Amino acid sequence: MYTIIVADDEEELRLALVDTIDWEGIGFSLVGVAENGAEALEQVEKLKPDVLLTDIQMPFVSGIELARQVREVHPSTQIAFLSGHDDFSYAQQAIQYNIISYMLKPISAAEITVELSRIKDKIDEQFLFFTTGSLAPRQENAMSFFMTMLLDEFQQENDPVRDAELFEKLVEIDMVKSEEGPFYYTVLTVSIFNDNGENETKEENINAVRSVLDKYFKSVSFYINGRITSILIFTKRGYEKYLHIAVEEIYEKVKRIMGRESVIGIGRLETGLSNIHKAYVESVKAMDYSSEQKRGIFFIADMEQGRNSGEMISQKALEIINTNYMNPDISLVSISSEIAISPNYLSAIIKKFTGCTFIDLLTKKRIEVATDLLLHTNYKIREIADQCGYSDQHYFSYCFKKTTGVSPNTCRRGTTEEA
Repeated sequence: MYTIIVADDEEELRLALVDTIDWEGIGFSLVGVAENGAEALEQVEKLKPDVLLTDIQMPFVSGIELARQVREVHPSTQIAFLSGHDDFSYAQQAIQYNIISYMLKPISAAEITVELSRIKDKIDEQFLFFTTGSLAPRQENAMSFFMTMLLDEFQQENDPVRDAELFEKLVEIDMVKSEEGPFYYTVLTVSIFNDNGENETKEENINAVRSVLDKYFKSVSFYINGRITSILIFTKRGYEKYLHIAVEEIYEKVKRIMGRESVIGIGRLETGLSNIHKAYVESVKAMDYSSEQKRGIFFIADMEQGRNSGEMISQKALEIINTNYMNPDISLVSISSEIAISPNYLSAIIKKFTGCTFIDLLTKKRIEVATDLLLHTNYKIREIADQCGYSDQHYFSYCFKKTTGVSPNTCRRGTTEEA
C-alpha cells in the first residue's frame, strides 16, 4: 500500500477526490489533505508520502516551487500534477522533480482513478527495478580505469600532471566531455543492514545505488569488501545542488523499498583524479561515525568539523537565521553552504540541539519579529510581511494565524483595545 497526500485549493474538487475515490481499492492510503502549497510541503516533510497529488496552481507555494522543495525535503516522493490546459507547458518545466504524471482538468473521479492505478503500476515497477533490475552495460573500460585509482594507496596525491593525463583518459572512454567541465570528484560508500544489525550488502545492490545516482551525475559503482562504492563525477553546481538530494534518496529508498537501514559515507570533494583513493578512504572512515547505529548519512567533512561541536554548528545556524530572516531566499541549503557542511547533517544537528526543524525555527523568528512590528509600529501589514521575508502578504497572514492563532489584523486591534 502506497501513501498519498492530496493538495488542491478548490474545496469542491478536494473533497470530491477525498470522498469519491476508493483509495485502498487501488492500492493507496490517503494520509494527508492540504488546501495550499505551504500546507502540502509541511505534510510531505512530516508524513513522507510515496505520492503527492497536487494542483499546479496553488496559493502561497506554486506547483513547480512545491515540487522543487519536496525534492529537497523528501526526494523519493513522486508528484502527480493536476493541471489546466494553459498550465501544461508550465508544468513540464518541473520534469526534473520526480513528476510521475500530468492530469489535465477538467477531470472526473473515474478518470483520476484510472490514472492513479497507472501511477501505482509505475511505482511497482520502480520498486521492483530498485531491488532486482538488471544493470546497464558494465563499461569495462571505465571499471578497470577507476578500480586502479580507487585501490592504489601508493599513488601520488595532488599531482597536476597525472591529473591531466587521467582526465584525458576519462574523456577518451566517453565518461565526460571536456567542454562541460571543470569536473569534481568524490567517493560514496553504502552498506545495507538487516534488523539484527548485520551487513547484508550484495553485489546486486549496485543497481539500487546506480538507479538513483545516474539521475543526477556520472558515476561508476563497485562491490568492494561488503560495500557498494561509487565514484561520482560532477560539475561544482551539480555537487552543490544535487549531491545531498541523491544521497538522501538512496537512504530513503533503501528504507522504504528494501525495508533496511543503511550507512552512507561520503569523502571530500576533490579537483583531481589522483585523489580518488584518498576520497575512498575518507568515505569508509565517515561510515565509522555510525558507531552501533547502523544507519545514517555521514560526510567526512561534516564529521571532522562537527566532532564535539554540534551545538556550535546549531548555534551558528540560529545566528544566520536571526540575522537573515528577512531574506525570502534563505533556506537550509543556503545556510549549509555558508557553514560549509551538508544540508543533511545540518538538518540533523538543528533537530538534535533545538528539537525543531529548520522551517520551524525560521517561521518562529519571522513571526516573533512580525508580532513586535504589529504591536509597536504603524507599518502596513504588506510592509511587515516584506520585512519578515514574505513576498506574499496572504502567505504571511496564513503563517501568522497558523503560528499565533490570530490574524495580523486581530493582533494589532487587540493591542489597541488594551490601550
